[in-house]
Amino acid sequence: MNQYVYDTYVDILKNELVVALGCTEPIAIAYAGAKVREVLGQMPQHIRVACSGNIIKNVKGVTVPNSGGQRGIAVAATLGVVGGDAARQLAVLESITPEHQQAVRELLQRDFCDCDLVEGVANLYILISAVAGQETVEVEIVNYHSNITRITKNGKVVFEKGGANDAQHVPLPDKELLNIGDILEFGKTVNIEDIREVLEKQIECNAAISQEGLAHNWGANVGSTLLADYDTNDPRVRAKAAAAAGSDARMSGCPMPVVINSGSGNQGITVTMPVVEYAKAYGKSHEELLRALAVSNLISLHQKKYIGSLSAYCGAVSAATGSAAAICWIMGGSREEIDDTITNTVGTIGGMVCDGAKASCAAKIAAAVDTSLMAMQMSQRGNVFQPGEGLVKGNVEETIKSIGRMGREGMRSTDVEILNIMLDK
Repeated sequence: MNQYVYDTYVDILKNELVVALGCTEPIAIAYAGAKVREVLGQMPQHIRVACSGNIIKNVKGVTVPNSGGQRGIAVAATLGVVGGDAARQLAVLESITPEHQQAVRELLQRDFCDCDLVEGVANLYILISAVAGQETVEVEIVNYHSNITRITKNGKVVFEKGGANDAQHVPLPDKELLNIGDILEFGKTVNIEDIREVLEKQIECNAAISQEGLAHNWGANVGSTLLADYDTNDPRVRAKAAAAAGSDARMSGCPMPVVINSGSGNQGITVTMPVVEYAKAYGKSHEELLRALAVSNLISLHQKKYIGSLSAYCGAVSAATGSAAAICWIMGGSREEIDDTITNTVGTIGGMVCDGAKASCAAKIAAAVDTSLMAMQMSQRGNVFQPGEGLVKGNVEETIKSIGRMGREGMRSTDVEILNIMLDK
């Protein structure tokens, strides 16, 4: 395998598989709020949060972690300002106390925070402005959740991504190099020590929140329902339940950390837990599990590079496709069977809509995992959807690209209409 491609794949995993506390959209808002307070150097008198529609969509229905059960953009931003630690980035709310939670309640009763929808910006866009006497600060986040692109203080730019004052700027690894053939080769040949730390952390965090979701009452209890009503001897049932349970907990404000994929904790859980369950069920070694997780993560990221971080296309589909392809691979499936697993999955459930982060995400995850495992079974029997049938093209790469175009371009108007309905417009 080309050394540059190999190094890029390692860098992609290290860059993408990071720890986040709670749903990443409210956490990104809290991170911007904490940074505003840090740069201002004092408690602001008032803040204003301007967000893209996709941010609003994914914050509206989800509990902000460590908020004491509170929801919404104003809660996330104010909690970040009051007690967030910007140095922890997507774990910004780990240090929140009950006193911080009460302070947020009191501030929001005094109209401390205003929230606005911004149109004509990136799908992932956050701008928080703060005022304290004559002092003002603005912090902007664009395209991915921890990506602060600009900071101004008293009208002057004090930080700009890639600018002269950005000593930490490092170009992101090139995802355009991702393709199924190289991903599978990477999974087979990678020196495990190069990726062990990030994948071990992913297993540790995502398995823990999955177990929490199964053990206690969270959200709509999709994961525990599956285990209660279906045959738990079937690894398919356990795979669906384990993935869904992590989302049950996470969408309802469970403060446990997750390791994300494509900027999403739900997608991070979905690329992880089905692979973990199948590796357990079929006695695969820990090294085989780590290699399969590398494949699962990268195949999901490969799809999302066409779709984008936030859209009307439910990311659980991309993540479940990655996990099923990796399961097929770890079970000794041929390259043709792996390609066909991907084609069958996206040809069936590609286009399931994202109507924001909330309890039903767990059920969508279960449905996506169920479809992807059926797709694998079809491929193992030599059955695959044919080119020209819907969005299926002549090979797996072209099919992934066509589905990505549909998700990014074709579903743009769907995304707008979903937001209008959610905002009762």
